[in-house]
Amino acid sequence: MKYWLFLCVAIVCEVIATSALKQSEGFSRFWPSVIVILGYGAAFYLLSLTLSVIPMGVAYAIWSGLGIALITFVGWVLYGQKLDLPAVMGIGLIVAGVVVMSVFSKSVDRG
Repeated sequence: MKYWLFLCVAIVCEVIATSALKQSEGFSRFWPSVIVILGYGAAFYLLSLTLSVIPMGVAYAIWSGLGIALITFVGWVLYGQKLDLPAVMGIGLIVAGVVVMSVFSKSVDRG
């Protein structure tokens, strides 16, 4: 179960790092750049720990799917980015795919 927690924290770290990437303005601002480096470092380290238990394809699908949905939400809340109906539907399908894989796939170790 702790590996699922590692994966969730890795996703959050990646979302924080990606959000700071915009604020870093091409790594020209110090503190946002530090957050990017530390965030991605932590994210990939934690993802590497999950791969000892969770299959690589499953872990990466969950990582990327939830990362897309969360960073889209952050873009909407923090940066006022707008989404049209097809974009919202597409993100909904991505999240649905992650849920189906996580809940119903026999290739996912839930231990």
